[in-house]
Amino acid sequence: MSSVSGDAKRPCLLLAFAALAACGEAPPPAAPDPRPVRVVTVESRGDSTTVSLTGTIQAQTEVNLGFRIDGRMIERLVNVGDRVTAGQVVARLDRTNEENGLRAARAALVAAQAQLVETEANYDRARELLRSGFGTRQRYDQAAQQRQTARSAVDSAQAQVNIAENRLSYSELLADAPGTVTARGAEAGEVVAPGRMIVRLARQDGLDAVFDVPPAVMDRAPPGVIVAVALTLDPVTRATGRVREVSPSADPVTGTFRVRIGLEDPPAGLRLGSTVTGRMELQGGAGYAIPASALTRQGSAAAVWVVDTASRTVALRPVEILRHDPARAIIGSGLAAGDVVVTAGVQVLRPGQQVRLLDAQP
Repeated sequence: MSSVSGDAKRPCLLLAFAALAACGEAPPPAAPDPRPVRVVTVESRGDSTTVSLTGTIQAQTEVNLGFRIDGRMIERLVNVGDRVTAGQVVARLDRTNEENGLRAARAALVAAQAQLVETEANYDRARELLRSGFGTRQRYDQAAQQRQTARSAVDSAQAQVNIAENRLSYSELLADAPGTVTARGAEAGEVVAPGRMIVRLARQDGLDAVFDVPPAVMDRAPPGVIVAVALTLDPVTRATGRVREVSPSADPVTGTFRVRIGLEDPPAGLRLGSTVTGRMELQGGAGYAIPASALTRQGSAAAVWVVDTASRTVALRPVEILRHDPARAIIGSGLAAGDVVVTAGVQVLRPGQQVRLLDAQP
């Protein structure tokens, strides 16, 4: 049996190693297919929004009517909902004390006038005696002083009569303007203090539509914006108006601002307390409108995926959101007109990933 030499074995081993090495090399992995995404092309435009709010109809002016004096109210002649005219009596007080006060003031006036007559006669006598040389200057000066004092007493008594007459007239509460009674504050038989609200009167000099407006709408509303106001239960009943009054501070609970819209020629169907809907068109500044589905997060900031149209790769870009709703967002900075933004599939993308564009709509 013959043997193979070491030199003869070496070529065989080299061939075997080469074969094994060739068998161990794996083919390079295939590149992943680009991920299909839906996109939108950004364009700059000013947006407009129709804002709708719910409010109520109120009088432009509401006043609390109350007596100027205290006393026991014996009669209230109106109730909530009653219409009153200017000068109409709405309530009365017991006027016994005021009548007695007026009689006492008039009696004091009569006494003062009688005293004045006497002092006038004394003055005339003292003057004639002084002129004829039978009187003294001292008596004349004394008579003149007494006459002046009596005249002052008459003026004071007359003022007291005027005050008593006024107090007597204050025992009747009169409406100062036409309007509708919206509230009452006292009943017959009560003793009321001066200034206490007896009835609240909504004057008929105009109507307001009153709304609680969020700060975002306040900031966008231009000066002199026209508001269309319609009755909620009957939208055919409508009127227009402009902002008449804005609350200087927000409600501490809701954070909204109370806004009063002065209505121009409101129809009869818009009554006090009616629920109305107000609509106004707000024009926004220049911005970039994109679908809200394009928004994602980069840390704590809002961001969008932007497609490099040359390499068909995506990059995450932070943006500033001016405002948004469930359908769209208005971007203030971070985008430029012509950028291609991913609108669907934003949660599964990674930076530098290649994508395949399904559509690119403006």
